[in-house]
Amino acid sequence: MISFPFFLPSKASGETLSIASDNDTSEKKTVAHVALPVPLDRCFDYKIRPDQSPVVGGRVRVGFGRQQLIGVVIRLSNFSDFSFDKLKPLTQVLDQTPLWPNSLYSLLKWSSEYYQYPFGDTLANAMPAWLRKGKAASFETLREWHLTELGKNQNISALTRAPKQAKVLSLLHLCSQPHEQLLSQQISSATLKTLQTKGWVEERQVQKQQQCWHSEFNVTEDKPQLNEEQAIAVASVNANPEFACYLLDGVTGSGKTEVYLNLIEPVLKKGQQALVLVPEIGLTPQTINRFKRRFNVPVETIHSGLNDTERLNAWLSAKEQHAGIIIGTRSALFTPFKQLGIIIVDEEHDASYKQQDSMRYHARDLAVMRANLDNIPIILGSATPALETLHNAKTGKYHHLTLTRRAGHAKPEKHGVLDVKGLYLESGLSAPMIAQMRKHLTEGNQVILFLNRRGYSPALMCHECGWMAECQRCDAYYTFHQHSSEIRCHHCGSQQPIMHQCHGCGSTQLISVGVGTEQLESQLNQLFPEYKTIRIDRDSTRRKGSLESYLESIKRGEYQILIGTQMLAKGHHFPNVTLVGLIDVDSSLFSSDFRAPERLAQLFIQVAGRAGRASKAGEVLLQTHHPEHQLLQSLLHKGYGEFATTALIERKQAMLPPYTFLTLFRAEANNNQLVEEFLRQIRGVLENNPVYDQYTLVLGPTPAPLAKRAGKYRWQLLLQAPNRKVMQTLLRSAKPAIQLLPLAKSIRWSIDIEPQDLS
Repeated sequence: MISFPFFLPSKASGETLSIASDNDTSEKKTVAHVALPVPLDRCFDYKIRPDQSPVVGGRVRVGFGRQQLIGVVIRLSNFSDFSFDKLKPLTQVLDQTPLWPNSLYSLLKWSSEYYQYPFGDTLANAMPAWLRKGKAASFETLREWHLTELGKNQNISALTRAPKQAKVLSLLHLCSQPHEQLLSQQISSATLKTLQTKGWVEERQVQKQQQCWHSEFNVTEDKPQLNEEQAIAVASVNANPEFACYLLDGVTGSGKTEVYLNLIEPVLKKGQQALVLVPEIGLTPQTINRFKRRFNVPVETIHSGLNDTERLNAWLSAKEQHAGIIIGTRSALFTPFKQLGIIIVDEEHDASYKQQDSMRYHARDLAVMRANLDNIPIILGSATPALETLHNAKTGKYHHLTLTRRAGHAKPEKHGVLDVKGLYLESGLSAPMIAQMRKHLTEGNQVILFLNRRGYSPALMCHECGWMAECQRCDAYYTFHQHSSEIRCHHCGSQQPIMHQCHGCGSTQLISVGVGTEQLESQLNQLFPEYKTIRIDRDSTRRKGSLESYLESIKRGEYQILIGTQMLAKGHHFPNVTLVGLIDVDSSLFSSDFRAPERLAQLFIQVAGRAGRASKAGEVLLQTHHPEHQLLQSLLHKGYGEFATTALIERKQAMLPPYTFLTLFRAEANNNQLVEEFLRQIRGVLENNPVYDQYTLVLGPTPAPLAKRAGKYRWQLLLQAPNRKVMQTLLRSAKPAIQLLPLAKSIRWSIDIEPQDLS
């Protein structure tokens, strides 16, 4: 029997969690209680005109002060705390049916309470942008570009001075009806407009075609034979179609995706739908292709890279069961499904599942809650499970399924450490690393170099006096970007042209300090001019579709040396990569964050897992000045499992999560003293609360690790509680008192439940 890791709120308290019961039309209601997207923990009452029929869970347009807002009806009644004559009427009823099914509405209500975030804002964040703006909940038309007769007769080879226009004509010749997304990934709207003005292309509005896939479902490719461990994992989940949480703990390359596909197949056969969460947008294209090759069902994606029309159409496709599979990042969790049958969270350990602003929810944890409310199975997959997830598996809350062998003929990669103390480094590369790269490249293989630091160098320094270019708005140095000839702050986003003179002594002897991915790329082009190098980081993949294009080029073998940040470390399958080099991880060995060792261990295993994923043997080399470090030795010789067991023991001794539960209060303002004083007042409110006892602890206030960002001084306060129930009871009773503090309205502050980032 699995016990759910969260406490469930009583449905008798607060607002009702059932949409159906509140939409009883036996008696005409006169008052609509509406949740609005405002930072207030309350709803607002509006009177219903006789010609209006709002529904609970549906949107309405209302007057709020001098503006019109889109809100959601959360209750209908004949009572209000205010005089009926003083109530404003609903301006417009936008929906005749609820936006969300009962179970998802309950999840949103629970999320608002657990993460201490206003319900109106929670509901607004769960809608596509078009719905937040009041558009109808119906499919939007899409744009298609077509060649005109005049365009078909153009000589593309003659357009040497207009390569972008030639590219569009070539694409349209290859594909008779390319969708807007196909072109917008590579072509600007200005180019399309120019061609339209010339009369060479024309734009057409088309309605999205919906498919009825339930009766025609079949598997469209030959399935590989499962090994014994994979078969046991599939059988374990299929034996119980009701709620249960499974941790699929499989080494990198062990075939977790094949297990997912086998688990989704019986769900689709029953006409149900599947939700697959991935941590990064970059993982969606390869995941989509894998699922589309296997099943003849519509597969939709939901992530931040979609425009508003695409996102609304995908949202509606899931709601109306036109899509069989939805693949998306954390926000896809709030997508309504007509008949959801299974949830899969891939790379469940990834920090990207934690929202870092607005409602600071953790998508993995809410996915477990959603599966519980829908009474369906959920699978959490990872080669490096989060310590919280492993703890739940070890204590019996989750079923623990393991895959210890790589799938197919892939062999475990070999690990090695390069001690670089005293060695000359060429842009971070040691001679032994360069020699191993040359060996693997001459054998016709690909090499990945991992460096989690973008830009040319992390700092710019005066060689004469030691002055360093520092951001005026943050406690951080500017990062030097040679490609764009500027220095940028990666915290506040400020940037300026590259300076040529020291602001301290006036010297022109400015030098770069440290190594970033740009510098590494430049050095490799000099060391290996015969091999093509590609850099994958946030700077090189800003344009829509560029990441997908680069990944396809890598798989085709167009590039031999791959340089990347974390974007390249997660879940990608490159069969020709046989060497992975980690250039610099020493800074992570001595971090003040108690989660740093866990993240370094996960990163090491995930990056190492990119090597030797096919039949070729893989090798992983780690450059470090501290080869004797206990964490590195544990990972190299005992693996992640042994590290996790030791780390959990240390966490228990130190009374850190998952053995206690944290809440982080953050505050920032222009006045340093006011921020500190405000958090001291919060500490007083917490410690004087009747719920506060000897097992609860408040730490701080202290300056944040980055004490100043974007001109604001930042402080934080940490609440440590023995369990979730105590933490939530304390927060619920303390938050109204905190909101009444005199400084609360003049300081920006937030509550982060179970924070993942303490910076």
